[in-house]
Amino acid sequence: KYPHAHPFIHPQNDRTSPANFLRLLGATRCDEYKANEGVARARDRIFILHADHEQNASTSTVRLCGSSGTNPFAAISAGVACLWGPAHGGANEACLQMLEELQANGGIAKVGEFMEKVKDKNSGVRLMGFGHRVYKNYDPRAKLMQETCKEVLSALGLENDPLFKLAMELERIALEDPYFVQRKLYPNVDFYSGIVQRAIGIPTSLFTAIFALARTVGWIAQWNEMLSDPDYKIGRPRQLFTGSVTRDVPPMDKR
Repeated sequence: KYPHAHPFIHPQNDRTSPANFLRLLGATRCDEYKANEGVARARDRIFILHADHEQNASTSTVRLCGSSGTNPFAAISAGVACLWGPAHGGANEACLQMLEELQANGGIAKVGEFMEKVKDKNSGVRLMGFGHRVYKNYDPRAKLMQETCKEVLSALGLENDPLFKLAMELERIALEDPYFVQRKLYPNVDFYSGIVQRAIGIPTSLFTAIFALARTVGWIAQWNEMLSDPDYKIGRPRQLFTGSVTRDVPPMDKR
């Protein structure tokens, strides 16, 4: 609301959290706002799927920062700073940008050519939204996000959305091509979430903020769990030095 100079909207107690969230984004003071039920369900699912899972980079950052005894606001700020990176919370935005660029340069007709460039290490072309550090078979969240994407586009009458068709074709090739299968490069949760949020009407600049909003629940739980442990200590990651053990330093007059 703020960057568009729109008045802020207050939540209503008779609405669910997802419906209230959509209302705060899309309502005006002039008209009554009714959230699409399918879209509201999708918004709820997106929050749940992005909440938290294991020690990803931002969660580890929150725990390490919080371990010094800082307050939760500082710890969460550290997590947001980590999440901001394009390899983490900014991945869905980067994925959507990839799809938009591919659509502008020929769309589905150019998918095969694009995937060949991805396989060429010298091309500099990257396939965003595929692969995960933990999920080596198929990110279970990606399947739910794909279903959510279908539901949202159907609810909004966007079944023929070109970016969704493009994403489906990219996924089809990746699941059949031995190059991607052998490297376990399967779609992750970021691959479809950008399309969903774009369809809902969330500005691309807010994608990472939405991710952070959902993950804050997990961050706070992690911070609280850590401080509740009577044996907790300040974090201290270990580092193994593999450089030169002994080095000869020449005298000043011989340097």
